[in-house]
Amino acid sequence: MGLDLALRYPTAIRTGFGDSAELSALLLDLIRAGGKTATCGALRDYQAEGEPVPQPGDLRIAEDWNGEPALVYEVTEVTIRRFADVPEDFALAEGEGSFADWQQGHRDFFARNGGFSDDLELVCERFRLIEVIQ
Repeated sequence: MGLDLALRYPTAIRTGFGDSAELSALLLDLIRAGGKTATCGALRDYQAEGEPVPQPGDLRIAEDWNGEPALVYEVTEVTIRRFADVPEDFALAEGEGSFADWQQGHRDFFARNGGFSDDLELVCERFRLIEVIQ
């Protein structure tokens, strides 16, 4: 992280999106365009990595697939819910298509990354874009 970025956002936590270069680029583009204002991850992954669950007010620096800072966002809301209980409005805020598209895409993603079940607990974040870096 560049010195200027670290000075502007000293408490920011670095994060990434997706599990491939292509998916990462797509999700970052959706955020830049304003079509993605929410994201989710498996609670088990936070626990396994010893990473704290995001909290409202947290600043995040999203990196591209190469680890370069791409944008900064602020977490505005966090809920933990089972996959089967994610409401349609949240899924649509992820900007990845219809509710059915979101469900299938996330089933596939979680199946590739540790396993999927309808009972999988998700950390559901809403956020607002602060700054586009690249």
